[in-house]
Amino acid sequence: MKVLVSDKISQAGIDVLQKHFPVDVKLKLPPEELAAIIGEYDALVVRSETKVTKDILAKADKLKVIGRAGVGVDNIDVEMATARGIIVLNAPEGNTIAATEHTVALMLAMARKVPQAFQSMKQGKWERAKFMGVEVRGKTLGVIGLGRIGAGVTKRALAMDMKVMVYDPFLSEERAASMGVKLVKVQDIIEQADFITVHAPLTKETKYLLNKEAFAKMKPGVRLVNCARGGIIEEQALYDALVSGKVAAAALDVFEKEPINPDNPLLTLDNVIVTPHLGASTEEAQVNVAVDVAEGIINALKGEPVRTAVNIAPVSAEALSFIGPYLNLAEKMGHLAVRLIKGPISKVEITYQGEIGKREFHPITTATLKGLLAPILQETVNFVNAPNIAKNRGITIRETVNQETENFTNFITLCVASDKDQITVSGALFGKTDPRIVEINGYHVDAAPAGYVLVSPHIDKPGIIGQVGTILGANGINIAGMQVGRKPGQKPGGESIMLLAIDNPASQDVINTIKGVDGIKDIVFVDFGGHEQY
Repeated sequence: MKVLVSDKISQAGIDVLQKHFPVDVKLKLPPEELAAIIGEYDALVVRSETKVTKDILAKADKLKVIGRAGVGVDNIDVEMATARGIIVLNAPEGNTIAATEHTVALMLAMARKVPQAFQSMKQGKWERAKFMGVEVRGKTLGVIGLGRIGAGVTKRALAMDMKVMVYDPFLSEERAASMGVKLVKVQDIIEQADFITVHAPLTKETKYLLNKEAFAKMKPGVRLVNCARGGIIEEQALYDALVSGKVAAAALDVFEKEPINPDNPLLTLDNVIVTPHLGASTEEAQVNVAVDVAEGIINALKGEPVRTAVNIAPVSAEALSFIGPYLNLAEKMGHLAVRLIKGPISKVEITYQGEIGKREFHPITTATLKGLLAPILQETVNFVNAPNIAKNRGITIRETVNQETENFTNFITLCVASDKDQITVSGALFGKTDPRIVEINGYHVDAAPAGYVLVSPHIDKPGIIGQVGTILGANGINIAGMQVGRKPGQKPGGESIMLLAIDNPASQDVINTIKGVDGIKDIVFVDFGGHEQY
């Protein structure tokens, strides 16, 4: 696998990648050159300069993941990437402190007119009266968006004795109260705040959120900070509000067009301070985001879950530490079920029992679908596109929760149905990380889903296991482990299931020979490494 880095990132991130994959660093590529070579690479690392468009993605035949060394992904066509099964990930935590501190720095610099006073003194002047400022203590700060950066700004504002009101559509009243802030509507912030800072992504809903109508409703003398995304504040309307005095001052790190046009009228105003998108520009942040995105790309290329993927349902670090081992178990359960089922899959039902039913189990469902679909489809199936692929093939998916278990702390049961057959596979973890298949179609087993395994329902009578072992030995195939499972209460002579872990793959000729043994009802070869051909 190969990785392309097309924007400048910290060498620390490149070093992390190079421990695992060859890395090419090619900066400032014109779009046509990037499109011409992108088909050679499995991963692409960008910042904000490279535009990953539909045309480029259309030629990215090998691409599995795009990593943005930063937060915003508006320079990437995420919809097109998702349709092609390409993971898009970012580094939302690496620059949190840098962006938080820059926001506070701009707010204080704006309140005390620091840049203007500095420039005046550089010109040899001493104009104390001209640069009278205001204190932030006792003022009301309105925070629009309480993500990591918004929360960091809120914490620091409270430490400066500001009153804080926040708007966030996903924040609960209880969480707001625990932080010592007031949860309100956007309209309340617009009408009541002395300072307003925005920390939201640029979406259809937030585009020009602060526009002419919003400025008209603001308190006279309000001050604005934007270190989030250009376009949340309508620049022409802001200019008019600044000229009229309705807005006393603005501090901007981001703009509708970047780099900012030199003739942008905002640059002519003395009550505006600007910086060239420096929110993440600290030495520490650049190392952090480069390393974070490198680690995410390594996980993605290894087929492991990516915590910061933007086109997969996000998983918190705490949740991932709990469900991570179950992702591997669930994928292997799906892999086994699809090898045992006869006919095209029409229905999938997953039951979560125990503590796991109280957790974020939806990624486990996705892992199960990945295990089911990847072995039977030519297209790439991953954590991004597995649910859509299942949906497009008319597969009904159902998740159920039962918090009670009998023998295991946590228990997952997968039921896969076709118009001809139905297969049930149950799994659990031994210890905290060791996956086990513990039941197949009601037969109790204890099998590690790893390596090469033969699965054979058979008549429970003497001599069958010995005959199968003889056939395998005659073909140079060593048996590494064996499990024979019965249903609870079953007497000898009924049907059982046999699982043989073997050291070498079994050819179709070997499989056919075993099928000829009297009492063998069927036998299926499963490569849990995913290499078998269908």
